[in-house]
Amino acid sequence: MADVFVSYARRDRAQVAPLVAALEHEGWSVWWDPQIAPGEEFDELIAKELDLAGCVVVVWTEASVASRWVRGEARDAADRGRLVPVRFGTAHLPIDARAIHTTDLDGWGGEAQHPAFQQLARAVRNLLEPERGAAAPASAASRSASRPAICVLPFENISGDLEQEYFSDGISEDIITDLSRISSIDVASRNTAFTFKGRRVAIPEVARQLGVSHVLEGSVRKAGNRVRITAQLIEAASDKHLWAERYDRDLDDIFAVQDDISRSIVAALKVRLASSESQGLAQRGTSDPDAYRFYLMARRYWRGGWTRHRDVIVRLCEKAVSLDPNYARAWALLSICQADLRFSSDNSGQYGLEAAERALALEPHLAEAYSAKGRILTAQGLREAGWEQHRRALELDPESYEVNAGAARWALGGGRQEDARRYLEAAATADTEDIWSAGMLIQVHEALGDEPGTLSWSRECLARVERGLAAEADNGTALSFGVAALVRLGELERARDWAELVLLVDPDNLNAVYNVGCGMAQAGEADLAFELLAKASTNVGLEGLQNIRMDTDLDPLRADPRFAALLDTVSRRLGLEPVSV
Repeated sequence: MADVFVSYARRDRAQVAPLVAALEHEGWSVWWDPQIAPGEEFDELIAKELDLAGCVVVVWTEASVASRWVRGEARDAADRGRLVPVRFGTAHLPIDARAIHTTDLDGWGGEAQHPAFQQLARAVRNLLEPERGAAAPASAASRSASRPAICVLPFENISGDLEQEYFSDGISEDIITDLSRISSIDVASRNTAFTFKGRRVAIPEVARQLGVSHVLEGSVRKAGNRVRITAQLIEAASDKHLWAERYDRDLDDIFAVQDDISRSIVAALKVRLASSESQGLAQRGTSDPDAYRFYLMARRYWRGGWTRHRDVIVRLCEKAVSLDPNYARAWALLSICQADLRFSSDNSGQYGLEAAERALALEPHLAEAYSAKGRILTAQGLREAGWEQHRRALELDPESYEVNAGAARWALGGGRQEDARRYLEAAATADTEDIWSAGMLIQVHEALGDEPGTLSWSRECLARVERGLAAEADNGTALSFGVAALVRLGELERARDWAELVLLVDPDNLNAVYNVGCGMAQAGEADLAFELLAKASTNVGLEGLQNIRMDTDLDPLRADPRFAALLDTVSRRLGLEPVSV
C-alpha cells in the first residue's frame, strides 16, 4: 500500500510528475497510474490502491475537473476524510469540493521548500503521521494541546422569518472577526465557514475537512426587541462540549453578548490575550445597536441582489450613519450602493465619492472603502485611478465579497475576462448565495470558450436563483439571471416564461430588464432583445454605457445596425462622441 494516492487527468502527467517527485522526497511512497503493470485489471487495481492509501492528493486542472474518474475519486476520498486537493492553473473547482481547502500550486517550480508545497506537505502529514504513530503537531487531534484552531459555523436563524437571516449571519461574521484578531488562535475564514451554511454536517467531519481542533455552532432567535442566542464550543477530537451558553437579552445588549461569547471561547481554549487583543474584542465599528441593525439590513438587501430596492438600501445606510456618523463600514456600503444607482442613472459628478472618502477618513485600512472609491472613479471614466483603489482593497482583504465584486466589475468593464473570472470566483466563494457573481461567471466562461465551466456555473446560478426566489418570489433580478442560466442549459421555453414574468412583476427594474435583454440576445431573439435594451438604457450613466459596449452577452447583436444606433443614442444623451461597436 502507498502512503499517497495521486488522482489526476492523464494529459496532465508532465505537470504532475514533479509533484510526485517532491512527495517522494518527503519520504512518502506514492501511487499514480504509470505504475500499472501490463495485464493488470485497470479499474480493480485503482480501486484497491485508492482504498489502501493513507491520503489522496487530487490534482485539479481544467482537464481533471471534466474527468468523471477524478471527480469520483475525490468524492470517495472526501467521504473517508482522506482528501488533500491541489490546483494548477485556473480550474473552476467542482461545487462539492469547495468546502475543503485547496492548495494553489500554480507557478510552483518543484521546490520542496516553496511555501505552497510546504502547506500541502503539512496537510498530507496531518493525515499520515497519526496512522504511523508519529507526533503530528499540526493535526486537528493534537492542536488542542498546542495552538487551537477553530471554525465558527454560521449561526442558524430559528426566528421563523427568512428576513432575519441578515442578523444571524452578521453575528457569526462578527465572532469570526473577533477571534481572528487573536494571534494564538487559528480561525477558519468567513468564506470557508459559510460553505457549511444550511448543511447538516457532523462536527468531526467539519474538523477533519478543515483541519481544526474546535467548532463553534449556535442559533439566533430574534423577535421584536428581544433576541435569544445559543452557542456551544465543541472539541472535535472527543466531540464533547467545552462550553455552552444561552443568552436572552434586549437588542441593546447585542454587543455585550458577542463580546461574552468571544471571551468565553478564549477562556475555554485556555488562551492568554495580549492587552491590545483584549481591547480589540470590543471594537465593533459602532456602539449603536440600531445603527448596526440598519447596516446589516442594508447589506442583506444589497448582497441579495434585490436591485429594485436600491433606494431602500441607500436609505438604510443613511439611517445607520445618521445614528452613528463615525460608522465607517456603513459609509462604505452607502458609497457602493450609490455607485449601483449611478450605473442605471445619469448621475455625474461626485455622487458616491463623498461617502467613500468619509469611510476612509474614519478607517484608513477599510478595504470596502477603497473598493467603493475605485468603483466611483471608474464610473467617472478614470479607470487607472480606479484600479489603484481596487488594488489597495485586494491587498487589505483579498477574500472580501465586496472587494472581489468591485475588482470584477472593473475587469469586466475593460474586457479583461481572465481577471474577471478570478475575482468573480472569489466573490462567489465569499458569498455562496450571491446570484450576481454566479450569473456573471456564466458569461465570462462562455467568453473564454470554456463550455464545461459555462454549463457548471449555469447550473450553480440557477440553484442560487431558485433559493433566492424561495425568499422573494417576485425578485426580478434573480429571475433575470435565471433566464441567462436557462438559455445556456437549453431550457428555452422556461427561459421565455421567466423573461415574461420579469416584465410583468418587476417592469421598472431596469437592471433586470437589461439582463433579460441579454438572455434574449443569447437565445437568438434579436427583436425582443433590442426592445428590452432600448428600455433598459433610457437613463444609464457612463458606467452603464461602457457595460453595454463591452458586454459579451450582446455579441450576437453587434453586426445588427440597431446595436450601433443604440450606442449612439446613449452617447448623445450623455453628451459624448459616439462610441465604436
